[in-house]
Amino acid sequence: MNKRILLIEDNPQNRYLAAFLLEARGWQMVHAEDGPSGVALAGQVNPALILLDIQLPGMDGYAVARALRLDATLAKVPIVAVTSYAMQGDRERCLQAGCNGYIEKPIDPDTFAQEVERYLAEAL
Repeated sequence: MNKRILLIEDNPQNRYLAAFLLEARGWQMVHAEDGPSGVALAGQVNPALILLDIQLPGMDGYAVARALRLDATLAKVPIVAVTSYAMQGDRERCLQAGCNGYIEKPIDPDTFAQEVERYLAEAL
């Protein structure tokens, strides 16, 4: 089973927390700090799932999701937006860009890994 998760997140504290919670459950984390490197890395590492911040340097998360969906090898990989954008319409905008789901920041350490794993289970 593929245990690799790509986390595209520019904030070091957010990267650390997400990685800490998911690695404790056996997931292998790969990190990108901006949109363009996230798109490039996704094509190289064959992730089981992509966690995507929306506020990114270089290319916002919406553009990253759209670019990832254009890659046939990544078409079935779940993309989950992890974002502080929580206004009305933000969730829909993430889904329209190609995300499969949405997790609000700040993440809840007690439920975050389970939420991520739920998206992985749905993709199988």
